[in-house]
Amino acid sequence: MHELSVTENILQITLKHAQQAGAKSVTDVHLVIGELSSIIDDSVQFYWDMITENTICQSAQLHFTRIPAKMLCQNCKQEFTIEHGPIPCPSCGSVNLRVIQGEEFWVDSIEIQKEE
Repeated sequence: MHELSVTENILQITLKHAQQAGAKSVTDVHLVIGELSSIIDDSVQFYWDMITENTICQSAQLHFTRIPAKMLCQNCKQEFTIEHGPIPCPSCGSVNLRVIQGEEFWVDSIEIQKEE
C-alpha cells in the first residue's frame, strides 16, 4: 500500500517541475529504482493511472529503470552484485555485508509538451 504515497510524491514532483517549465502536458516520466527497494512497478503504474486523471500527467507514460543490488564485504572488501536478497560474500563467505547500491529511488527525467 505504500506505493500509493510513493506515487503521490512522484506526481507532486512531476507537476511542480512541469508547471515551472510551462508544460501543457507531461508525456513521459522516467524513474530509477534499486532492486532492493520495495517498490513494485505494477502497483506504481496502477496508482499513477488512477491519481493522474484530470491532470496534465493523465496520459504520461511511466518508464522504470532498475539498478542492480551491489554489496561490499566488510571483511575482505570484495564488491559483488546480487540478484535476490543478501547472500554470503563469494570471496570469503562472510555475511558481514553492506549495501552500496540497489536501494535508490528517484525521478530521473520528465518529458513535456509546452504551450504553443
